Amino acid sequence: MKLIINLKHLIAVCLILFVATGMLAQEIIDETPKVVEKDSVMPLVNVKIDGVSAVIGDYIILESDIEKTSRLLKSQGIDAETYTRCELFGRLLEDKLYAHHAIQDSIVINDAEIRSYVNQQVEQFKQEFNGSLEEVLTFYKKENEQSLKDEMFEINKANKLAAEMQKKIIEDVEVTPEEVRQFFNKITKEQRPTFGTELKVAQIVIEPEVAEEGIQKVINQLKDFKRDVQENGANFRSKVVLYTDDMASKKNGGLYTLNRKKPQMVKEFREVAFSMQEGEISEPFKTDFGYHILYPEKIRGQEYDVRHILLIPEVSQEAVKSAKDRIEAVKKNIEEGHITFAEAARESSDELETKFQGGQLINPATQDYNFELTKIDPELYGHLQNLENNEISEIIVDRDRTGNVKFKIMTVTDRIDEHEANYSRDYLKVKELALSEKRLDVIAKWQEEKIMDTYIKISDVYKDCDFNSNWLKK
Repeated sequence: MKLIINLKHLIAVCLILFVATGMLAQEIIDETPKVVEKDSVMPLVNVKIDGVSAVIGDYIILESDIEKTSRLLKSQGIDAETYTRCELFGRLLEDKLYAHHAIQDSIVINDAEIRSYVNQQVEQFKQEFNGSLEEVLTFYKKENEQSLKDEMFEINKANKLAAEMQKKIIEDVEVTPEEVRQFFNKITKEQRPTFGTELKVAQIVIEPEVAEEGIQKVINQLKDFKRDVQENGANFRSKVVLYTDDMASKKNGGLYTLNRKKPQMVKEFREVAFSMQEGEISEPFKTDFGYHILYPEKIRGQEYDVRHILLIPEVSQEAVKSAKDRIEAVKKNIEEGHITFAEAARESSDELETKFQGGQLINPATQDYNFELTKIDPELYGHLQNLENNEISEIIVDRDRTGNVKFKIMTVTDRIDEHEANYSRDYLKVKELALSEKRLDVIAKWQEEKIMDTYIKISDVYKDCDFNSNWLKK
């Protein structure tokens, strides 16, 4: 279990530092090395900012990169002093090793996608400083917004390369049932994990019906937009900014980057996008979000830069009242014993993903029906924690993907109290732990081999660090 605990710690540190990798150096400045006490927490202010800490393949790590790491951790509300300088430096070494070999393996990164993400990051930084760009620039010690974006681009590109390299290393790693059994058997009874209370949950969802005239209205609007662009030379992006109901993409003109090999967006959206030529505009089509038109702006092999306009038909108050009356009637029939919950779900639920399984929800993380109570969405937790088996919740008012109101009732079909890991009952969870350990072993072996095959030079300042990996090639 120590390996599993170490893996969780490694993943946690990776996530914390995901946006904290440094940039390439432009200048190497000679300096007299300062001795670092083994695994000590060094005051960041006492180290020369522009000193070169390490060279790994094509990458250079500066002392200022660790300063950037510390500032970014603080901006995320994390106490950087809980990590030693040697730990932060070791993490940067790992990131650069992955990024270097990603380039060697010809892993391609989409610069446009990274720039789009950087724009979102900078906007988020502004929100954290009450919308003040000046305060953001002061905090990150930048003269202007473009210099900040340039630095964030390099950071994110290196991180993306590292992430793709790690993904490639473990993409084919699998565990057999025998390996899962051996993994479980080697865990002593004292070290076996405890799994929290688990529930099997079912729900019935009733959505207000959209009137046909409302649907036709948005379809006609989308057709008008298409005609105006094609016949009158109107700007598609301007139409997005003025009319789209997709608030997530409105600020960047409705732009999404799709890749044929990496499923993104709903199936209907992808099918339309990948069937079109560059510069065309689609006919209106429907997804679970509403009605769209698509404009493939740029096609680069497997990647498509597409803009879209989304319109969501309005739902009348009469339709909302009718839906509420329906859910109340369904709930009453179940409570009076006229129909079971599962039968009512199959007959009345508007949620296609669950209705034919009697309303039973599937946990997307484990692909089974069990949900750990403490990991359920906090809002649902309040509705479910006190329900007895087969007891029905009060009517829950929720909102669907398009923001429209919907109504649902829920029930707990089975409850398993907190328990020590059991091989048969908890096989999928045990399998995930076994897979995590095997992936950790594969990554450690890859790292050990690549460290020996890669040009690495570590500053004398860090040669007394107690690294987890053999960076000093002893």
